[in-house]
Amino acid sequence: MKLYHFPLSGHSHRAALFLTLCGLPFEIVPVDLARGQQKEKDFLALNPFGEVPVLVDGQHVIADSHAILLYLARKTGPSHWYPEDPCTQGEIQKWLAVSAGKIAYGVCTARLITLFGAQDDAEKAIALAHTTLKVIEQRLGATDWIAGTPAPTIADIALYSYVAVAPEGNVSLIPYPAIRHWLSRLERLPGFVPMPRSKVGMSAEC
Repeated sequence: MKLYHFPLSGHSHRAALFLTLCGLPFEIVPVDLARGQQKEKDFLALNPFGEVPVLVDGQHVIADSHAILLYLARKTGPSHWYPEDPCTQGEIQKWLAVSAGKIAYGVCTARLITLFGAQDDAEKAIALAHTTLKVIEQRLGATDWIAGTPAPTIADIALYSYVAVAPEGNVSLIPYPAIRHWLSRLERLPGFVPMPRSKVGMSAEC
């Protein structure tokens, strides 16, 4: 398998993290977003949207980090990552939607502003980040894993990367002890690889 990947992308990280947690061999193919490599013809043939990550598994090409998580969870067979129970699957899908929506427009956008100079409303992104983190904090105060399962699922992987680096976008994790304990639980899993850190935002003060 090949994973087309940009190291500072949380979307890329969640795909790479899940591959390593599953113990699946893969090759990272770097995509230089600063040079616009994602908009070149060869890459657009893999993903017409010009976005990372993209997973190539033989003849199969899977774009979008959540699609990759679902594909890999099914490829590895029935497991705790995406259980067969429809109620659990519904709960997982709910948190995947949070990852794609509220996390993307909150902590992810706040980080894009500090790290890449994105032209967006930092105050609005930070406010949404904290609104979302308060809900996640309440949930994790009652369960070890976000979907309420006895073991982690792909929903935990989907949320991890951008939440872990939230301080880079000036979003403090200090008010959220349950989230910080959850991050530590994930980071102790066999095969865990960390999200690369940058000295921007609140992280610049550390």
